[in-house]
Amino acid sequence: MRIRSLGVIDDAVVELSPGFTAVTGETGAGKTMVVTSLGLLLGGRADPALVRIGAGSAVVEGRITLPEGAGAAARAVEAGAELDDGALLVSRTVSAEGRSRAHLGGRSVPVGLLAELADELVAVHGQTDQQGLLKPARQRGALDRYAGEAVAVPLAAYGEAYRRLRAVVAELDEITTRARERAQEADLLRFGLGEIEAVEPLAGEDTELAAEAERLGHAEALASAAALAHAALAGQPEDPEAVDATTLVAGAGRALEAVRSHDPALAALADRMGEISILLADVAGELAGYADNLDADPRRLAAVEERRAALTQLTRKYGADVAAVLAWAQESVARLTELEGDDDRVGELTAERDALRTELSALAQALTDARTEAAARFADAVTAELASLAMPHARVSFDIRQTESVDEASGVEVGGRSVAYGPSGADEVELLLAPHPGAPPRPIAKGASGGELSRVMLAVEVVFAGTDPVPTYLFDEVDAGVGGKAAVEIGRRLAKLAKSAQVVVVTHLPQVAAFADRQLLVEKTNDGSVTRSGVTVLEGEDRVRELSRMLAGQEDSETARAHAEELLATARADA
Repeated sequence: MRIRSLGVIDDAVVELSPGFTAVTGETGAGKTMVVTSLGLLLGGRADPALVRIGAGSAVVEGRITLPEGAGAAARAVEAGAELDDGALLVSRTVSAEGRSRAHLGGRSVPVGLLAELADELVAVHGQTDQQGLLKPARQRGALDRYAGEAVAVPLAAYGEAYRRLRAVVAELDEITTRARERAQEADLLRFGLGEIEAVEPLAGEDTELAAEAERLGHAEALASAAALAHAALAGQPEDPEAVDATTLVAGAGRALEAVRSHDPALAALADRMGEISILLADVAGELAGYADNLDADPRRLAAVEERRAALTQLTRKYGADVAAVLAWAQESVARLTELEGDDDRVGELTAERDALRTELSALAQALTDARTEAAARFADAVTAELASLAMPHARVSFDIRQTESVDEASGVEVGGRSVAYGPSGADEVELLLAPHPGAPPRPIAKGASGGELSRVMLAVEVVFAGTDPVPTYLFDEVDAGVGGKAAVEIGRRLAKLAKSAQVVVVTHLPQVAAFADRQLLVEKTNDGSVTRSGVTVLEGEDRVRELSRMLAGQEDSETARAHAEELLATARADA
């Protein structure tokens, strides 16, 4: 892994051992930046404050060798990444302005993809995780993870049934609590549909009636205008001497017909005059028919206006026009059918709710049984680890309990009792510790001293590590507050874990560092930065000097050197 311009690190290369790598150095030397760099490669949050002052961006690049057949490899290739001889090249850039970019196998990818791959590749265990495990909710999640499929399968089914039950109960509550409002809505719909049914409007009727009303309202003027126009075109029988347009045009046409053979141009005009004569006759005929058919009956006008008034009453309430009124009626019929079906729906939902409660009771019982069985195994495994961590008489156990429900209808049945339940079942889980014989089991947050708590948490982490199907484990100072023989045992346990996986530990304890296959020293230069040479692999005499410094603060102390060599010899003997 190469780190550039991140915190105190200017430019450094970190080479991790396939087995157990210990990262050591003075407080503030930059060990945390090594952990932070790994976090960035694993899709962690990008904080622009991490960018080294004066630099435009921080860059972390890593080469991850993937296990054969790893799902992460297939997912990376699916995203367009290219593998480099079975390894995956990952880089993350964080600008001083806060922008972040991720590249995987030479391809730009969303940061979320790195986090997705990290779940399969690396398990991070740190002091933050320890504090989280002090919370009962996290302890239940940890136990479920340890139990594996025995809890995961019923928990998935339980979660699906729980979500459906919540939806059913919410719908039931909505129907029953709003019964009055829904009844009022139904009454209003029935009233409106009754008004519309009484009028029986037809599509487009309002437009047709408006035109008819306009015509009937001006019947006299229309009849007079039609009569005058007809007289002008066709004359009046009572005044044979009157000159009309049809007679004049006919005379003009005869005059042109008489001479059309003498000039083609005049013949064309004679043809057009004939067309005019025909058109005049047609218009005159239509005017006569219009006048004869014009209905000037005031009773018909009154009927039209009455019908229009009835339609207007509807359009004022239910739509801008008749078409909108008819659309409202169609929608209201569907809504009324829905409202009138509430009683049937209540029955259906009640039956489904009762069936879901029964199903949840069975699944909650299955979860309790699976957790109880896994808790016994988990407690035995952690207790065995504690014996190896200089706590031979300590015992760990789980308290798995349920809380009585307020009333029977609001709970599920577990163990013959109605108990409260939530999205993860009905169990409250708490990890207990009895540090010595005769001591009552107490919650680990209250029953352990600082050093004991660190050892308990480490034992928990080691047991978890044995169930995590990941190839790499990162422990960030989980050995804080521990020393002496317990520290040696911690180093021994981590070395044992490293036989089957890659283990990276950031530590202040020489007893832990001595068991590492590779020890990396992070140190600053005189200007306060960590340069390329600031992260070095310690071997031979250099490693003895660093362990001496960690032991006594004096790397040249003969006593410290002897102790450091003894620690290394002990670690090699165990290997």
